[in-house]
Amino acid sequence: MSLSIIYTRAQFGIDAPQVIVEVHISKGLPSLTMVGLPELAVRESKERVRSALINSGFEFPMRRVTINLAPADLPKQGGRYDLAIAIGILLATNQIDGAEIQTSEFVGELALTGELRPVSGILPTAIACSKHKQTLFIAKENAAEASLAHDANIYAASDLNELCQHLKGVLKLCPLSYDAQDILEHGLPDLCDVKGQVQARRALEVSAAGRHNLLFYGPPGTGKSMLASRLPGILPSLNKHQVVDVASVYSLSGLSRKSEQLFSAPFRSPHHTASSVSLVGGGSQPKPGEISLAHLGVLFLDELPEFGRSVLEVLREPIESGEIRISRAKASVTFPANFQLLAAMNPCPCGYLGHPKIACTDTPQQISQYRRKLSGPLLDRFDLHIEVAFQSGAILLAKGGDAESSAEVIERVKAARAIQDDRQGKLNSELSPVEMQQYCDLLPSTQGLLEAAMDRLALSARGAHRVIKVARTLADLALSINIGDQHIVEALAYRGLDRNLER
Repeated sequence: MSLSIIYTRAQFGIDAPQVIVEVHISKGLPSLTMVGLPELAVRESKERVRSALINSGFEFPMRRVTINLAPADLPKQGGRYDLAIAIGILLATNQIDGAEIQTSEFVGELALTGELRPVSGILPTAIACSKHKQTLFIAKENAAEASLAHDANIYAASDLNELCQHLKGVLKLCPLSYDAQDILEHGLPDLCDVKGQVQARRALEVSAAGRHNLLFYGPPGTGKSMLASRLPGILPSLNKHQVVDVASVYSLSGLSRKSEQLFSAPFRSPHHTASSVSLVGGGSQPKPGEISLAHLGVLFLDELPEFGRSVLEVLREPIESGEIRISRAKASVTFPANFQLLAAMNPCPCGYLGHPKIACTDTPQQISQYRRKLSGPLLDRFDLHIEVAFQSGAILLAKGGDAESSAEVIERVKAARAIQDDRQGKLNSELSPVEMQQYCDLLPSTQGLLEAAMDRLALSARGAHRVIKVARTLADLALSINIGDQHIVEALAYRGLDRNLER
């Protein structure tokens, strides 16, 4: 056979489109020509493949070799096509048999020795192969990540020779199997470490129960970051499908999650010097940003006003849509970004506005300029604005105490989320305006209370909707069917930045 056809997968956003590798051996001076829009790393594969074949005990054809990567209009990047090209050459020169190859796909980079090296984005590839009932051959270093794709038929080899021995039937590789990891939550920071801060702890529970965006503000050292780090510990574990979704995004970034973290919601905390590209993703070859790495988890922005305003403004659309679309001249890719936003800030540049012991040294102009870094539309997207106030030494140094642990709080969070799932099939924060009319109906007296608050606080329509959603979550935590006056009042109490902070 002088012509062979091998299947592999490209990496395009969170998708893994199939690529057909056609290898033709013809008469002529020894040469290797590659077509099909390969970029530099792909074109260099001819040297890696040549050395890998020779060092693995195979012959490289001393004839004209033409390789086509189809479809021709899909950009090909990286060394992930090395293995497919090598198998195509071996099949075209009758050095291996093609019986099993036609239902298989090959993804991996080759070393000059013939060793198989891992590639990024292997999990979306494994999922695509599973969906199309194709067998996948990869490097052993990719095995743990690829095994997350349920019902996939995957074989991992250490080198080219071992894989070819399997194809010849001389040596049989064992297919990968997925063993569900034990759900480990004990490694997460516990809420019982937080002394005092009753309102902030309550707000954290409400935020977890309805997946509401939360902003902490207060003087430095009052526990804003400490509280934020406790949120993952009171969030329900991810299910198997969510684990795969999150792992797929990390795979595209060349990252991996530890086995004990697989079922825990992601928690990302970028530094305030982060650029808009690092936050939302991008680059000449688009990669996921922090908001995608926080998919189905928490994005924590500490020192919120210290982020560039242009950086913060790019968050507005993904918060609402749950995805980010990155457009470039060659193509547009979409990454998932369904995250819960958690942030912390000081009330003024010096940090001590409203502190009972330390006087604020900032002028009104400085305070106003500091707060103008956060636009009204961005603040509107926070459901809860909670002051984390100064705590006395008696509270902070008290031994023991009866503070609830994360294990106790998470049971109420799970119960509230179960109510939401049974009632509407989604969390309260995800309700559309039409769905709110169905599931968040207010009694006349309660509606009158909210209308008066809207007029006094000048709440926008988005702000009012978020108050109602928080009230719905408060009712769910209280196991109440209807939203009562007390729930609206408490939800309004969690809108601290809608009132004047300059006391």
